[in-house]
Amino acid sequence: MLGMLGGGALAAHAYSNSQQAIPNSAYGPTLWRNETTEVLFPETVGEPPNYTHGAADKEVAQWSRMGISEDTSCSKGLSGETKQTAERLGCEAVLRATYVDLTGEMVATVAITVLPEGTAGQEMGEYFDDQEYADVPDAAVVPFAVPGTLAAKWQENRRNGMGGTALGGDQLPYAVAVTTGAVNGRTSGNLPGDFGSYGADDEDRKPWMDAGNALSESFFTHLRNLER
Repeated sequence: MLGMLGGGALAAHAYSNSQQAIPNSAYGPTLWRNETTEVLFPETVGEPPNYTHGAADKEVAQWSRMGISEDTSCSKGLSGETKQTAERLGCEAVLRATYVDLTGEMVATVAITVLPEGTAGQEMGEYFDDQEYADVPDAAVVPFAVPGTLAAKWQENRRNGMGGTALGGDQLPYAVAVTTGAVNGRTSGNLPGDFGSYGADDEDRKPWMDAGNALSESFFTHLRNLER
């Protein structure tokens, strides 16, 4: 009887430990190789309202995955100044997937950039901060079109905004960049009259930038959870 109780207590203790979110610093840098692409890029993703939800929980879904690219090269996954910055910092791989928001109107390609451990992530984060306030932000990610889906016609000339978040450091040496656009191909442009007095298409681009930043933050949360 005591043996059975002892075993039950041990099992309960193990279960309790399994519920604790303990960061695994050794696993973080390698999770991009060890997790499946379906785990790295979940079927749905959204920003959880609190710690009881993960970014991949369907209860918080804001975006649905259309497809995952098989190409992981840095030169083909990123574009413009974003590519130049990532390659200068030692980009090792770029993993991409395309999502469409739940309204079916906005499309986005998410790129998880694998960087060397150390300060590369911090520098990439500073670059993203600068882009958020740039007059003409970089397009950042090369769109990944997915035939037979709402993202079938997603291409470079349809990009309207970008966003990015860098995790950095030795535990999670990754940066997440996002490029957003309209499913129907509508591009951002100059706003008419007084609406455009704040600069060329600045306010028209803002919703696309906000969406890109929010989606990158969701993936920040998701990768943090995978580390544990």
